[in-house]
Order: sequence, then structure tokens, then C-alpha cells
Amino acid sequence: MRKLKKVLPFLMVMLLMLGMTACGTGEQDAEQEDAADLTGKSLMVYCGAGLKEPFQEIASAFQVKTGCEVNVNFANAAQIQTQINESGEGDMFVAGSAEELEPVSDKVSRSVDLVKHIPVIAVPKGNPDNITSIEDLASGIGVVTGDPEATPIGKIAMKMFADAGISGSVNILATTTTAPQLTTALEAGEADAAIVLKENVKGDQVEIAEVEGIDKYIKVIPAASLNTTQGDETLKIFEEFLKSEEAMSIWQDFGYEAVNAE
Repeated sequence: MRKLKKVLPFLMVMLLMLGMTACGTGEQDAEQEDAADLTGKSLMVYCGAGLKEPFQEIASAFQVKTGCEVNVNFANAAQIQTQINESGEGDMFVAGSAEELEPVSDKVSRSVDLVKHIPVIAVPKGNPDNITSIEDLASGIGVVTGDPEATPIGKIAMKMFADAGISGSVNILATTTTAPQLTTALEAGEADAAIVLKENVKGDQVEIAEVEGIDKYIKVIPAASLNTTQGDETLKIFEEFLKSEEAMSIWQDFGYEAVNAE
């Protein structure tokens, strides 16, 4: 009887551990079952060139998780809009802002907001020209911006200049067709300031100038599903993945902020 009393606590602990292990295995199995098997399926996605690094990683993660092949066409907004309108093909357009969807609005069936595009004024390390306001960009310094006909950041820059009343006074040295090129030009010493997106400010030679009033130019990156899709059920699963913690974590690793972030 004494031996039985000694053995009972040990048996209870073992049974509890086995139960926890079984529960854990069940949860893992459930998670694996939740990942749809889309082997043999494929999606064609248009995506702004400035979003290439995070979105390529997100697309690859979805492909590993489901087996669905995600073919991504990276280009500037104007090029993508033309392709969508002329080809009549594609499943999704991940744009730099909601405004970029307007020229293809008749091809959009639904849209979901993903993360924020935050414009900033980038300057060389130490802010040698002491840029503290948008108006300071009209002080004769050399500025680079995105092409307003091809990029969201270019349109934002022109709006900023117009609102500040300095449209004709900014010394614009060059415009680029993709946002990452702007920081590259600044790092190379080809300009004194650049209107760029926050996530593009990288490296030890550049920094973000503290400028009041720039927050009102923040845009939201939407994922627009196209009515030209050939696989709407597969597309819906991809839409859900784009809203998942896994996808948002990738965006955040590249410096983006979730739409609902405070």
C-alpha cells in the first residue's frame, strides 16, 4: 500500500505530461491543417517597385506555406496601370497608395489596406543645411524627388511643395522612377535633400530631418484584388495571408507600420 502511495504521484505527473504533449501535437496538427494546400495553383501579382524587398519575402513565405506559385511583376505605378488595362490579366495589384488604383478602378473588385507609406525628408548625416520645415527646401539647396507621373512619392512631393507655396522655388535636381533610387542619390552626394519614404532611409550617411506638418501626407498601401483573376478562391486565401501576423511581421522588419498601429 505504501509503495502504491509513492507511485501514484509519479504516475499522475507522467499522465499530465503526456496530456500536454498530446495537446501540443494536436495544436501543431491543427495549424498545419489550417494552411491550405494550393499545390498546382498560381497567382499573378502586380506590385510597386518600391515594395519589392518586403513583398517578395511575403510572396515566398506564402508559396512555402501553401504550395501556391506567386509570380510578382514589379514596376512603377504607371507601367503597372498600363499593363493591367491593356492585358486584362492578373489577380492583384499592391499599390503605393489608394490613388494609384484610380486608373484601374474598373478592374478592382475589392481592396484591403495593409501598411503605411510614410513620407519624410531625408538629408545627409548631421542635417548640414538645417532642414526643419518643408519651406526650407526652397532655400536654394539641391533636392531630388520621385517622378510625379510614375511614383506615389513623386506625387506626394509635388503636393507638399504646392501646399507650402514653394512649387516654383524648389531646386529639383532630378526625379526618379522608383523610391529607393532617391536615397541612393543622396548617399552619393548628388543632392542635399530628398523627399522619400521612411522605409527607404537606410545607411549610416543619411538621416530623417525632424519636420513638422509632414504627417498629413502619410498614405496607405492597399492590396487590390482584380476582377480579371482566374482563381478567386486562391486569391481570397492569399488576401487572408496578407493580413496575418506572419505577413505583418515581414513588413515591420523592413520598417513599415501596420495601418492600425498607433
